[in-house]
Amino acid sequence: MASLPTLTKPISETSFFLPKLSNLEFSRSKIRPLTRFNVFKNSNFSRPLTRFNVFKNSNFSSDGQYGPTFDVPLLSCSEVIERMRASREGHNTKQLYLAMYSSVFGGITTDTAAMVIPMDDHMVHRGHGVFDTAAIMDGYLYELDQHLDRFLGSATMAKIQIPFNRESIRRILIRTVSVSKCRKGSLRYWLSAGPGDFQLSSSGCHQTTLYAIVIKDQSPPDHRGIRVVTSSIPIKPPQFAVMKSVNYLPNALSKMEAEENDAYAAIWLDGDGFVAEGPNMNVAFVTKEKELLMPCFDNILSGCTAKRVVVLAENLVKEGKLRGIRVENVSVEDAKRADEMMLIGSGVLVRSVVQWDEEVIGNGREGPVTQALLNLLLEDMKSGPPTVRVPVPY
Repeated sequence: MASLPTLTKPISETSFFLPKLSNLEFSRSKIRPLTRFNVFKNSNFSRPLTRFNVFKNSNFSSDGQYGPTFDVPLLSCSEVIERMRASREGHNTKQLYLAMYSSVFGGITTDTAAMVIPMDDHMVHRGHGVFDTAAIMDGYLYELDQHLDRFLGSATMAKIQIPFNRESIRRILIRTVSVSKCRKGSLRYWLSAGPGDFQLSSSGCHQTTLYAIVIKDQSPPDHRGIRVVTSSIPIKPPQFAVMKSVNYLPNALSKMEAEENDAYAAIWLDGDGFVAEGPNMNVAFVTKEKELLMPCFDNILSGCTAKRVVVLAENLVKEGKLRGIRVENVSVEDAKRADEMMLIGSGVLVRSVVQWDEEVIGNGREGPVTQALLNLLLEDMKSGPPTVRVPVPY
């Protein structure tokens, strides 16, 4: 077995270097199908590999067949943890994972090597789970209760039994942030049908599970105007769109489609052709009549941040910067004719859209109402009422 210090990368990231086919000799008497690597002759790897000694005693058998023996190590639990820790240390990321709670082991860990979930958890192999996120700002959890209500509603729609009462879950989430010592970041949490087997139904799962993780994102804030495109990925049916489940493959493909077209996000249209939402954010517009216009939430995810922005926008109505607020169906034509367009979400906050497909929105610059709403949201996150800011006891 290869020694532990040489194992700097997991086997999935290790290159297997094999001899070039041009240097191999084939049997003149009989050409065998390539079913057991029978193309190599005298392939004895005597020189050790720097990461993994992949092949051991790789010689032809007496009948000319090639029979490699893979030296894939059998690892102890401690060796697995050490390798996971080494893999994490070599991974460059702008996100730091500061603490994780798991009801599987009934506690919190700050060791990223231990931040794992069972493979037979139905959230992993069946997508039977829901999640939500709350922002951490200056030592307060922003809109925790609003997100928690949506979270539990999603679990009910997904037929996931809730393992604790609401107050216990709330305390677990706050405690996880407290242990992390994170004062600015995000808290993401999941409810899963739980581990038990690899069947389709969750009837074999012995208990539903709760997970939570505290994330510190080191990316600098960026409020520059962005470009979006119309998504060609089909939108989720309303039954699933209104539920925040872990089945985010359509969302991920939609985001990738945008990136492939040099855009920030792709915008979904609903079955009737009205503007729906982005892959993980809501959209809103400022009309030429200076009204804030937002698509209704009947067939899309009810965005907590978007609904809070609607409340905060009343201040702009009082100041005369907006004439009114409407939440209703929005046609693509009306949307692209708007003076301003914005994306709204707990991650993106409020961000100007300056171009949609080939159409420039407004004057092609960040809009003043969008900027005013961003400022109101940031102020609310830092000094808003107790209904939206939950203190974390560090």
